[in-house]
Amino acid sequence: MQTDTSSVAESEAFTITHNKQFFSTPHSWLGKPYPLGATYDGKGVNFALFSEHAEAVELCLFDINNPSKETARIRITEQTDYVWHIYLPHITPGQLYGYRVYGPFDPENGLLFNPSKLLLDPYAKAIWGDINWDPSMFGYNILSDKEDRYNETNNEDNAEHTMKSVVIDSAFDWDDDEKPAIPMQETIIYELHVKGFTVQHPSISEKIKGSYAGVAAPESIEYLKKLGITTVELMPVHQFVQDSHLQEKGLHNYWGYNTIGFFAPHREYASSTEPYGQVTEFKQMIKDLHKAGIEVILDVVYNHTAEGNHFGPILSFKGIDNQAYYRLVEDNPLYYNDFTGTGNTLNMLHPRSLQLVMDSLRYWVTEMHVDGFRFDLAPALARGLYEVGKLSNFLDTIHQDPIISQVKLIAEPWDIGEGGYQVGNFPVQWAEWNGKYRDCVRKFWKGDESQIAEMAYRLSGSSDLYQTNGRLPSASVNFIVAHDGFTLHDLVSYNEKHNDANGEENRDGHNENESWNCGAEGPTDDKEIIALREKQKRNFLSTLLLSQGVPMICSGDEYGRTQNGNNNAYCQDNEISWFNWNWTDDQKKQFEFVQELIRIRKENPMLHRRKFFTGRPIHGSHIADIRWLTPNGEDMTEEEWHNGLTKCTGMLLNGQVMDEYDEKGQHVKGDILLLLFNSHHETVPFVLPGKKNEPAWHLWIDTETGGVTPSKQVACGTVVQLAARSFMLFCQPA
Repeated sequence: MQTDTSSVAESEAFTITHNKQFFSTPHSWLGKPYPLGATYDGKGVNFALFSEHAEAVELCLFDINNPSKETARIRITEQTDYVWHIYLPHITPGQLYGYRVYGPFDPENGLLFNPSKLLLDPYAKAIWGDINWDPSMFGYNILSDKEDRYNETNNEDNAEHTMKSVVIDSAFDWDDDEKPAIPMQETIIYELHVKGFTVQHPSISEKIKGSYAGVAAPESIEYLKKLGITTVELMPVHQFVQDSHLQEKGLHNYWGYNTIGFFAPHREYASSTEPYGQVTEFKQMIKDLHKAGIEVILDVVYNHTAEGNHFGPILSFKGIDNQAYYRLVEDNPLYYNDFTGTGNTLNMLHPRSLQLVMDSLRYWVTEMHVDGFRFDLAPALARGLYEVGKLSNFLDTIHQDPIISQVKLIAEPWDIGEGGYQVGNFPVQWAEWNGKYRDCVRKFWKGDESQIAEMAYRLSGSSDLYQTNGRLPSASVNFIVAHDGFTLHDLVSYNEKHNDANGEENRDGHNENESWNCGAEGPTDDKEIIALREKQKRNFLSTLLLSQGVPMICSGDEYGRTQNGNNNAYCQDNEISWFNWNWTDDQKKQFEFVQELIRIRKENPMLHRRKFFTGRPIHGSHIADIRWLTPNGEDMTEEEWHNGLTKCTGMLLNGQVMDEYDEKGQHVKGDILLLLFNSHHETVPFVLPGKKNEPAWHLWIDTETGGVTPSKQVACGTVVQLAARSFMLFCQPA
């Protein structure tokens, strides 16, 4: 084993011998340490790069017409507070650049400096090109079979094989862009993949299919408006890296949870071929969606980067300051703390790493006009020295920020580290993907026993998780499925995962899905099974869109998209994952059903209350605004709540006694709604509450008969037949 701890003085020889070509040396000024990144001011560009442990830094310029050609290499001589900075007059937007950073190569102490590696600017606003997975992309000899090969430096230059940072002009005509500012309790989220949504659209121009411009196309916006959602949540659009092991299998990183540029929109999603055209195109998408009244939330991946563990490549952060940017094992800094399952974890305990994330979030709000964020594996960001929780500088800093604290903040409240499941534990101002909602609703409609008590909590806003710490029902982002797992159609069509196309012999993906195939695994011609599956989808969708909290629909579930049983389609950039616009008659009916559910939700304030129900939120006597009913029309008893065989209940919501007020202080009232749930395998006679002389109930939804009904009137006290595994919605107009 040979460890190279050479200093910058010894590295000078490398610079001289390596540079066979002639570099012109642009006239330079001292520059400023702030802002970090490359900033164009109309006359030139200021470059600023943080590195606490570097001994020297070089700025490298490249020809946009020949990106592998390095046209200049300038030693940065100025350093202020560990920020290396320089100003180059006459440099214009579109300039490609990167850095070479000098210092010790000492992996056992967490130092990976290697000036043969061209590094991306962590603050790059645009990134050009792709990575060619040449051995030079690694700081060690990847072709060696030595177990400790990562301790030997690889001095091969990677410049012609890696991405380049791009200087941008941030100017954009936002005109009179206004954020829709939809109240959280009125939000209906639609999780969407930029490419997958439009790549197969039959009428969108071929040039913009699968792009930011495609999402903003009139056809796309018309569809989103027709469906009725308020907010799109874009799967990762920060510049990410295509994994070498996937490319070797002929696969592609489709989901994008492999970030390398926290400020740069992913280039593959741009139809523009200009050096920083993805920036302008992304802004135009936001502007067009806002004009249509649709918000945009970004799914962001700040918990790790694409550089992986000690066997991973050197692309940016590792070579700039490995100790500052990553959580290293305290007593063995050769290795990385991995709370994410991807090899590394960003070091949110370091002030400059925390600044990087905060600057990125602020940039996307102020410069790109997004409306909020969903944080992937958020506990990895919220960890203190050892524990998840409010020890976190990250959470405290966000709450104190006057810009970031005012947008929608949603946590995926789990990671793979010890104590990483934190559903219900994020602080005020945060919403969460409610994994307990997902699991309980799946189990209930599958017919599992002992679900009724928890189901009541989930339907009414999960007060057990959010009320005691000052949060509201809108803290619960409810979902049945998301991108990670089965689609809704597959949830009712498969008992087991079928991930063979991923090339891992079906070992990847979750094994516990709480799914039920309704009697046959996968596609079937059995009409009874098909009918049951369609009804189960209606049951799930009705539950989701009529529960308290914020519903999230996974794109395609509104018509019944299938991944053929693949519950981990992260690498399937093809028809398995893409949105299919050619629908069957049943799929058209399902879309219309979802439309109606969204309309009902929007028009009935009882279904999106701002506050929790008064009194004991689940059961008890004399609760005015909510009642839980047995099939005989009476209030649930303690015995029935604890009876594991109870699979049928009614939830009565009295909109006439709502303790809610609108923004102008006007008292909000609504109709009286009755939601009946039966997950039993047999029909249950259910007595409609009320006296015979009271207004009749109007039947709005019956999942047994196909969903939407012609508002049939039924007298109070009538016994209705609540079919096996079905849902009914009644309304008693005010």
